[in-house]
Amino acid sequence: FAVGWEETGNASWYGEPYHGRRTASGEVYDMAQMTAAHRTLPFGTWVLVESLRDGRVAEVRVTDRGPFVDDRILDLSAAAARVLGAIGPGVIPVRLRVVALPGGAAPAAAARGTFAVQVAAFTSEARAGALRERLEGAWPGARVERAEVPGRTLWRVRVGRYATRAEAAVVAARLAAAGFAALVTAE
Repeated sequence: FAVGWEETGNASWYGEPYHGRRTASGEVYDMAQMTAAHRTLPFGTWVLVESLRDGRVAEVRVTDRGPFVDDRILDLSAAAARVLGAIGPGVIPVRLRVVALPGGAAPAAAARGTFAVQVAAFTSEARAGALRERLEGAWPGARVERAEVPGRTLWRVRVGRYATRAEAAVVAARLAAAGFAALVTAE
């Protein structure tokens, strides 16, 4: 496997009955974390998952093995399923792309991506935080970053970390369609 490797298929999710139990990687499953089970990707691999139903995206870390159903390629945590809109239907079509391999840089490091989508910049940290909270459910990876510019401090609200400008542009277009200002930025 390499960064950029893709797979398309169905994803399901697992929740309460497994919460607090050990996963195949030895980690304790926390259904509130952005994790997933995959049959063969190495534990610790980060993947960008896109719902082929509505274009929602989520970044998840592989911590478990599964799913053990032939027509599925990924089992999502409850948190990831919520972001991708999979809770109700139970199974959704997805495309996944490897964005970082285990042993590489931490999730926030440049190795996970060099582009982001900036949604806004505020002089008020509170306003930036409020927008981040609005974005958080549908746009995982929403964050507030402090930036010093001549004479003042800005609080930038950004979404995601993407390996290519094209990936970021897809997310920017979806944010714009949802009514947000969206600008692709290099990190």
